[in-house]
Amino acid sequence: MEHSKTYYSQTIRKNNKEIIIEGPVDSEKLKNYYFDDGLKAFRPPKKQYEAILSIADFEEGRIIIARDEDKIIGYATFLHPDPMERWATYKMDNLLELGAIEVSHEYRGMKVGSTILEVAMRDDYMENYITITTEYHWHWDMKTTGLSIWQYRNVMEKMMAHGGLKPMSTDDPEIVSHPANCLLVRIGENVDAESIKLFDSMRFMGREDFFF
Repeated sequence: MEHSKTYYSQTIRKNNKEIIIEGPVDSEKLKNYYFDDGLKAFRPPKKQYEAILSIADFEEGRIIIARDEDKIIGYATFLHPDPMERWATYKMDNLLELGAIEVSHEYRGMKVGSTILEVAMRDDYMENYITITTEYHWHWDMKTTGLSIWQYRNVMEKMMAHGGLKPMSTDDPEIVSHPANCLLVRIGENVDAESIKLFDSMRFMGREDFFF
């Protein structure tokens, strides 16, 4: 499968700031920027910056960033699921995972996250993919935001909806380990019925009636 990528950008002007949302961007462009210290939800900023540099050069990898001049203050990563995850069981070339999305605390409330997702889905080629994301409550910044676990879940669902991702059920052990965890999915308009059936079989791997 060819992994075609078309660049898009959008500017947010608010609170005397001008934020550029753009992507997919490659590693050479990313090297012109640096990570905000507030981007630390998944690993230290320097390590996460190194991670997105490598993902940007994957054949299927897509990095969408939000930047304040040359400072990256938000980002989202799209790539094939980790080989150790159930979502890689059938090595579907047309399955992408929104592996991470993060916005620095200082820039929240500006709709940066939702705009990142909107820009990501402007590329018509995304209609060829099933896009998933797995949301786990232990990654959520409830301490800083002051939100309850269910308020945060509601915020995440609303933000993901801007990228067309909607909750879907699954028997994945990590997701069902807590009722706030969830699988969100976007099925592109060009995805064939056989791919959808294969994906459904991964959603419910404990159910024999999904095997074929």
